[in-house]
Amino acid sequence: MATAAARCQLLLVAVALATLLAGVAGVQLSSRFYDRRCPKLQSIVRSAVAQAVATEPRMGASILRLFFHDCFVNGCDASILLDDTASFTGEKNAGPNANSVRGYDVIDAIKTQVEAACSATVSCADIVALAARDSVNLLGGPTWTVQLGRRDALNASQSAANSNLPGPGSSLDTLITMFGNKGLSPRDMTALSGAHTIGQARCTTFRDRIYSDANVNATFAALRQQTCPQTGGDGTLAPIDVTTPDTFDTAYYENLASRQGLFHSDQELYNGGSQDVLVRMYRRRPSTFFVDFAKAMVRMGNLVPSADTATEIRLDCKKIN
Repeated sequence: MATAAARCQLLLVAVALATLLAGVAGVQLSSRFYDRRCPKLQSIVRSAVAQAVATEPRMGASILRLFFHDCFVNGCDASILLDDTASFTGEKNAGPNANSVRGYDVIDAIKTQVEAACSATVSCADIVALAARDSVNLLGGPTWTVQLGRRDALNASQSAANSNLPGPGSSLDTLITMFGNKGLSPRDMTALSGAHTIGQARCTTFRDRIYSDANVNATFAALRQQTCPQTGGDGTLAPIDVTTPDTFDTAYYENLASRQGLFHSDQELYNGGSQDVLVRMYRRRPSTFFVDFAKAMVRMGNLVPSADTATEIRLDCKKIN
């Protein structure tokens, strides 16, 4: 049973999202889009995600990251799920995604169940959006109303994935600019970065941070260096949040305050710059972080392809019909 504090947090999220849920200009998104055409959709998705997260808690973080990497490249259109074809090179093997993005099999399994319940009705893009929301909530984070009605892209772009996704070595200015290019504010960016309170990362993505950065906690750096050598071991994993890597909470911001951000880009949020005040606020007020994170996820989920982009409802998320 939810605690009074948890119920209060969820109420705050719901109230704060009320003004965001009218849809996107030019795209008719609605929380009730599938109410008649696929009424069991949300229960199918949540049940499958719950099973995946129970088997491997890290999968929740992987699905959340899959959504982010999809939406930041030409909108939330499931282009990241497409395999390469003779006519285009897809996004799966782009620099930020290769040997890194996971969860494709979970989305495929959900799609199979959804197709059995309501064939040729629900987009892969909407499944990813719902799965990301449920992943966060199942690991202890907020929930929010997901707007639905997205459609699936007919192609993908490896070059767009390489150029649109901020890397782990990004500066604060770069992060603000890249999120701003998507219509997301610095506050949205700092809230969404809180997703790093769950999940793991490969040694190659944080090696420079633990060996070269001056603003890193020495004890923390030494801990990470035990399994991430200066050469080799690129794929060795470490938790992004050193304290509670499988719980969606505010420990990420506590880590930043003690100079234990795993990525250079993480620590940029608390390094004498414009986001320090917000990091301190999220440390003190988990409910504020939950509200801001949920609002930012809705805004990011509203990123859609341009109106003239050809789309469809894919029957198989890996390939066009």
